[in-house]
Amino acid sequence: MAELSDRMRELVQPHLRGIEPYDPNFTPTKINLSANENTYPLPSGVRERLDAALAATTLNRYPDPMSNSLRDELARRHGVARENICVGNGGDELLFNLLFAFGGCGRTMLTCTPAFSEYQFFADLTQTSVLDIPRDPVTFEVDAARVLAAAPSCDVVVLTSPNNPTGNLIDPALTREVCRVCPGVVLLDEAYMEFADASASALGLLDECSNLVVLRTLSKAFGAAGVRCGYVVAASDIIDAFAAIRQIYSVNVLTQAAALEMVKQRERFSSTVATICLERDRMYAALSEDPRVTVWSSAANFLLVRMANASTVRRRLRDEFSILVRDFSAVAGLEGCLRITVGTPQENDAVLAALDSLLREE
Repeated sequence: MAELSDRMRELVQPHLRGIEPYDPNFTPTKINLSANENTYPLPSGVRERLDAALAATTLNRYPDPMSNSLRDELARRHGVARENICVGNGGDELLFNLLFAFGGCGRTMLTCTPAFSEYQFFADLTQTSVLDIPRDPVTFEVDAARVLAAAPSCDVVVLTSPNNPTGNLIDPALTREVCRVCPGVVLLDEAYMEFADASASALGLLDECSNLVVLRTLSKAFGAAGVRCGYVVAASDIIDAFAAIRQIYSVNVLTQAAALEMVKQRERFSSTVATICLERDRMYAALSEDPRVTVWSSAANFLLVRMANASTVRRRLRDEFSILVRDFSAVAGLEGCLRITVGTPQENDAVLAALDSLLREE
């Protein structure tokens, strides 16, 4: 993305002059496995119900500012009260609001890289200092001892489970301890949790950890990245803080209607999620047998793979095979790494065949 012009650099706030916006590095291709989207069609019957809900939605009135019908259905899903849920325009809005409310000048966010780059981006936007505790360079596991030692001096701790882009989980026992020692709020980003064992979720800690915030989204398991709907689950007073600083009407009526119908039909998505997990494991097994690559086990819907000449391989996948994957090789700790979303069996077969062909040449 283009940098700010000299004129804009003079006009914007000083701390924004060198800001680097999030860049998904998207290029149109036949097979797009770069953004961790769910590439499967909606389950049978869901699309028809969704279309009917959208057709019945009134467009000339403002949306319910707190998405209360959707909050009620999400509360039923997770066994909590409406007061424990805030809905946002994608998980990104809620991540920003977290740092807008609880970060800022003179405050510190702890995170463990490699991680989702938006954490740093939103910290920069809100002038929140960042304390980074790098993950193990081989396993990408969190350094629990260092995190627990640092958390008492931090205002916000952001952990991710499964982690993007490495795919590994955070032990709920560690989350409990971080919540115990952190004087501020602790966010567990569980955007990919539907692809992991349910016991790995931190949702069961909410009753005992009053400073815990769990982030979920419909973008991944529900195949609704274009709908832009995420939500947080937390203690009611934390939700009150989110509600107080959020942009009014940020979740439009069509998003609310679509999301409500999808959450009502949530059981119908279980088969697709199970298939993605089976495909993930199949791809992991195939790549593990290839001595030319290193692949890490994942609890999400993607795999992190390291290989020689990764940037060249990514470019050739795009240009010669019309397959798009994400290149992380310029990120510290992820040298030579590509992240590959798990797609349909046909898409995955195409990726494996193309990689084999290119690695023979490279």
